[in-house]
Amino acid sequence: MTKISSSGLWDAERDYVRILLDGIRTEARVGLHPWERFADKPNPLLVSIELFAPSPRPETTAEFMDYDPVRAAVKEWPNRPHTELLETLAEELVSLCFTLPRVAACRVSVLKTGIFNEINAVGVELYRRRPVAP
Repeated sequence: MTKISSSGLWDAERDYVRILLDGIRTEARVGLHPWERFADKPNPLLVSIELFAPSPRPETTAEFMDYDPVRAAVKEWPNRPHTELLETLAEELVSLCFTLPRVAACRVSVLKTGIFNEINAVGVELYRRRPVAP
């Protein structure tokens, strides 16, 4: 079989595990529109995070991935200052995901769920692979 990625991170002959934090409900003061800049009215957000890592051996917990730091960071968003772009929040989460040593790649989505009446959600999704050292 051929490699999926030339970086060597994803190999079709290897197994991977996906850890999913799906649909975290939170809020944050975020947005460029004038009506999004009221400190007393943060935007409701829906956040999903996927962490991809080589599969752990089933007989050990040594390769367990503790995702609590990522979850804790999202829980603090209601207390953060106004952020103009969802991309900023998503990039911060990506950086945090890569502080977990086993994470080879991650996907982060941040959606505003209350921005437009006719749309369920508007947002951004990032997929990033761990940078490979030169």
